[in-house]
Order: sequence, then structure tokens, then C-alpha cells
Amino acid sequence: EVCPPSCNCKSLGEMKGLQIDCSSRKLKEVPALPVNTKKLYLQNNSLTTVPSGALDSLLSLEEVKIFDNPWNCDCHILYLKLWLEDISESSLANVRCATPTAVRMKPLSQLTGNELGICKRLLPIKSLEFFWRDLILIVVAITTLILVAWALKFSKKLVYQINVSQYDLSGPLSQRH
Repeated sequence: EVCPPSCNCKSLGEMKGLQIDCSSRKLKEVPALPVNTKKLYLQNNSLTTVPSGALDSLLSLEEVKIFDNPWNCDCHILYLKLWLEDISESSLANVRCATPTAVRMKPLSQLTGNELGICKRLLPIKSLEFFWRDLILIVVAITTLILVAWALKFSKKLVYQINVSQYDLSGPLSQRH
């Protein structure tokens, strides 16, 4: 595992993972972090947001400090909020918003959906693909129903024709001879 160039890394012993100290480095982005990170210090930087998924690989993380950053608490901060709720409630309590002004100095943990602002799309939803898939399914279903209805109608006609022709052969025509 490679230590991010802007951080200090310390081994916590064999098989125990790493302590990654990226505090007070004026970082504007979270660096790529080793998956065996146990302790992560990102406090006192210039971080404003964390991209969705950026911290998902840190499955063995035990401690995170991420306070004293100028967090922009719009809807893009939702990933960090949810991630911290799962990983470290105490770290979440220490994260305060810097912007927008309406939520300045408010703890991220106390923000509601309305305060996070309106985002058109947080997740990449491919609605056009869903539309075409659904349209194809509807067309297939309707075609199947039409074919079944036609087959039932045709089979009733066929049964009627067979019954009529059997009646003709064994009925009044045979009495004429």
C-alpha cells in the first residue's frame, strides 16, 4: 500500500493497518488512501466536499478526524454525512459547515434535507434507458396479449368448424342416401 505523497503514514504493526496523517496540509481534495487505513486524520485542511464513493474502500477504518475544514454543506456533502453516520458519529458531530451562509457554523449532523439545498441529481439515474426498457416490455406484453386473444378466437372458430363439419357428415346429409 502506498502512502499518499502529501501525508505521513505510520504502520500500526503487522496486519494492523496504517495511520494516515494528512492534517494541516492545505489539502483541497481527499488523496487516494490505502485500503488498510485504520486511522485517518484529515483535519485542518481546505476540504470543501468529498466525492461520492471516495472513502468506500476504507473498510477497516477505526478512527477518523475530519473537522476544521471549510465544508460546503450543499447536497454534495450528503455522501460525507451518510458515510460519517456509519463510520464515526463523534467525527460527524465535529464537522461544521462553512458555506452556504444559511448553515454557517452549523454541525453537519444537524442538517436536514431542506438545508442541504436542491440538487437535480445526486445519483446518475439513466431514466432514458429505463424509459426504453419499459416501453419495450409494454410492447411485448401487449403483443403477447393480442396473440393470445387471436389464438383463442381462432381456436373457437376451428372447434366450431370441426363440430359443424362433423354434424354435416354424420347428420342430415347421411340421411339423404
